[in-house]
Amino acid sequence: MNMPREHETDTAAVEEQHSAAVRSYYGETLQSSRDLRTTACCSIDAMPEYLRTILNQLHPEVRDRFYGCGSPLPPALDGMTVLDLGCGSGRDAYLLSKLVGERGRVIGIDMTAQQLEVAEQHRDFHARAFGHTRSNVTFHLGDLANLAALGIDEASVDVVVSNCVLNLVPDKRRAFAEIFRVLKPGGELYFSDVYSDRRLPHELLADPVLLGECLAGALYVEDFRRLLGELGVADARICARSSIALTDEAIEQKIGFAHFESITWRAFRLPLEDRCEDYGQVATYLGTIPAHPHRFVLDDHHLFERGKPLRVCGNSADMLAGSRYAAHFRIDGDKQRHFGLFDCAPATPASTSASCC
Repeated sequence: MNMPREHETDTAAVEEQHSAAVRSYYGETLQSSRDLRTTACCSIDAMPEYLRTILNQLHPEVRDRFYGCGSPLPPALDGMTVLDLGCGSGRDAYLLSKLVGERGRVIGIDMTAQQLEVAEQHRDFHARAFGHTRSNVTFHLGDLANLAALGIDEASVDVVVSNCVLNLVPDKRRAFAEIFRVLKPGGELYFSDVYSDRRLPHELLADPVLLGECLAGALYVEDFRRLLGELGVADARICARSSIALTDEAIEQKIGFAHFESITWRAFRLPLEDRCEDYGQVATYLGTIPAHPHRFVLDDHHLFERGKPLRVCGNSADMLAGSRYAAHFRIDGDKQRHFGLFDCAPATPASTSASCC
């Protein structure tokens, strides 16, 4: 059905107002993470030790202007091209710069010019700190839901990360469609964001504080699953989750009827099934991922210990065998024989070790 032209104009105007409010909040209202009014910002205690070591090498201004809600930096990144959506002042982009090494590349995109100015100022500083002959990081100002306009080609990126930003994007369906357009086959989306336990009243988006604090734009978690399904992403995995405390009384009064969580997700550009099916397959972690010699966590219900075979569903086997993790696993079995549904669900609540909101 064709939309009336005036409807398209109204939608564009609302989205621009939404984006302008976000730019103002992150470019002018917030001067450091101490200005945030909820727990939607992390302590570095949530980070693995190897990332904290790199964090100590970052410029203090970059660290201080961090507004993320998790630690969405997956392993095995050496030589990869990584896209950081909503890179802000560059904290995660510069952590990634070290992780991908000189053979790799990091692309940071943000909608707030003031944040990117901070990031740009410290490119040479971090190249020197990491011993790189030149910076492997580039930054772009633009719309996170229109990566084509920024020259990000189809199937050109190995990994997409994002840290508490996609909730701020007005057109979330378009943003996620763009992510899976630019990912290479087998590429990974690994990101943290804020989610609610219900659909929120649309009028809350008009409140710049609720929007800027990553609450008003939070998706209902089940609607997010549906959105991914419509885009052909049949199996997205939760890696970590934790509750967000509404510590500001005025915010609690406005939106305290809902419960919010920070959730870290992992999804791949792979043709997966919409249910976990049993093909009798077994995966064994080889212990070869740098900084992960003893175990690898795929999601909240798959922890692989080095050398210990673990029964997996067909989707889990495909995630490991069809991605950059393939070199680090031995997969026994194929899909020639089917044994019905696989019991592939968390036995306990997801760990909060990688997400802190």
